[in-house]
Amino acid sequence: MAEETLPKWKGKAMAVLKRSTPDQIWPFLEEFCNLDRLLPDIHTCYRVEGSPGQPGLVRHCIGKFGWVNEKLLTIDPTNWSLSYQVLENNFGLNNYVATLKVLPTAKLGDDGKPAGCEIEWSFITDPVQGMKLEDFVSYIDNGLQFMANKMEDALNAQMQRFGMS
Repeated sequence: MAEETLPKWKGKAMAVLKRSTPDQIWPFLEEFCNLDRLLPDIHTCYRVEGSPGQPGLVRHCIGKFGWVNEKLLTIDPTNWSLSYQVLENNFGLNNYVATLKVLPTAKLGDDGKPAGCEIEWSFITDPVQGMKLEDFVSYIDNGLQFMANKMEDALNAQMQRFGMS
């Protein structure tokens, strides 16, 4: 009997950052091997192979749900975007590919320059056994909101240290 193929899951989460520009937020995402500093469920994240900032870089992350190896597929600092895929894991994520983008907002600050930005995290994956798509999207969204807050808090602390707030 042939195996039934389930449709792929697709989803997207958005986070609005009111105090930060894409140029300020991009370095947090561009680093790629720093998820342990951005997500509460990740305890360890480090480079396994490849060169920092280059496609082909593989990171290994360990966290609340197990471990995962992820490969950087594309990175575009000019347009503030990157994509990656899950190579291996021990928690049932198969054929997962995600794209993270930092998008400028149309809002202008007091200085006439764009103020604020958004982060978009989109993905496509095989269904995760024992989970509903809505729950998976909610998990991604919660993680992204947490990351966005961590990034803005880090930038705010940095500005206060240098008397720029």
